[in-house]
Amino acid sequence: MLDLINQSQSIQTAYDKKLEKDKSESLRRLSASVDVTRFLLRLGLSFRGHNESQYSSNRGIFLELLQWYGDINEVVGSIILENAPKNEMMCSPSIQKDIVDYCAKETIKAIIEDLDGNYFGILVHESKDTSHKEQMAIVLRYVSKEGEVVERFVGIIHVSDTSARSLKEAIYSFLSDHSLSPSQIRGQGYDGASNMQGELNGLKTLILNETPSKILHSLFCSPIAVNTCSSCKEEFEYNLIVLFPSIIHVLEFTGRECPNYTDRLVAKSLDGSLDIKYSHRLRVDIFYAVIDLHLQELKNRFDAVSSDLLLGMSSLNPVNSFGNFDKNRIMRLAECYMNEFDSSKLRDLSCQLDSFIVYVRGSDKRFFNLKGISDLAKLLVMSDLHQTWPLVYLLIKLTLILPVATASVERAFSSMKYIKNELRNSIGDEFLIIV
Repeated sequence: MLDLINQSQSIQTAYDKKLEKDKSESLRRLSASVDVTRFLLRLGLSFRGHNESQYSSNRGIFLELLQWYGDINEVVGSIILENAPKNEMMCSPSIQKDIVDYCAKETIKAIIEDLDGNYFGILVHESKDTSHKEQMAIVLRYVSKEGEVVERFVGIIHVSDTSARSLKEAIYSFLSDHSLSPSQIRGQGYDGASNMQGELNGLKTLILNETPSKILHSLFCSPIAVNTCSSCKEEFEYNLIVLFPSIIHVLEFTGRECPNYTDRLVAKSLDGSLDIKYSHRLRVDIFYAVIDLHLQELKNRFDAVSSDLLLGMSSLNPVNSFGNFDKNRIMRLAECYMNEFDSSKLRDLSCQLDSFIVYVRGSDKRFFNLKGISDLAKLLVMSDLHQTWPLVYLLIKLTLILPVATASVERAFSSMKYIKNELRNSIGDEFLIIV
């Protein structure tokens, strides 16, 4: 018999205990669904099944994995799926989409916080998905607080048409939705399509016209430039010429040792040791002609500003105790960033470069074995020396922001094919974006 005078046996106390228990169980159910969702998102697996009824042998990955989760954890298993209240099972398709949406928002929020209002570059690629809808993928490239170069995929946007102006408006709208300013863009990376790279009305040109920087455009996003971005044209020409004796050596070895008679015969026919005149023709008419074609392509792709950038980047390279350091080239590089380096900051940068090179070449052994500019940026942050030479570090960051290749943004479409394939081509744009 209840003693209604006793507070611990009152209706209010019983109600509060039941409410607290329901809240705890609801939180555990939600946590289980979130854990399963994160696992499926990480691997890019589908959620739904063809038949999700209770007696189906395959209810879909989400429900099957949630059931497995309950089997190995009795506390969770006692409150999920059929053991949960019918109006609070936390596993319906709408709940799954809500969880996925929240995961996407939290991920982008973490990326924006890591960016911390600094300059960034964008990598953009446009292609059709399985259902022949035009989609545009966006990747942000920036230098993190630890001085590390980071490329983060931030979303896929459905575009009604592929004109440069429409793509620009879609990009600006996406940046605005995430509190990012287009004025902070300091690098662009696209494929070679005319609507992307066009000199007059391409997406690159439209964004460049609204950003106060001569060096905003992408310089390296092409197959031939990816392999030569760390060296100037003269070094490229020299390396190709040096390669020729190695080719002759391989032909001689193949002509003597190759077990295949046909291959030996071909190698001997190409070997210049059999015919000096033929070797001369091979070197001058074929090998040097290829070099000329490469150099002409480099000249077409890299204008005066691009050449200054390449030379300035190589001058900041810490390899061989900053063996390529050239203050004049670095200053010309800084002059391209008119908004970041005015006349007074250029004078300050000149002074900082003098003390910087003296220190890194003689005072601190940690700078002796660095392998690239990215290693230099990380070491400056780790040792707090980025505050001693803030303008030098700013120039290094701006250099690292420039895209080297578009592989990361192109991988987004490769991954999308696993999610939206021929069997799941009815996925809507809204769900595809958050996945």
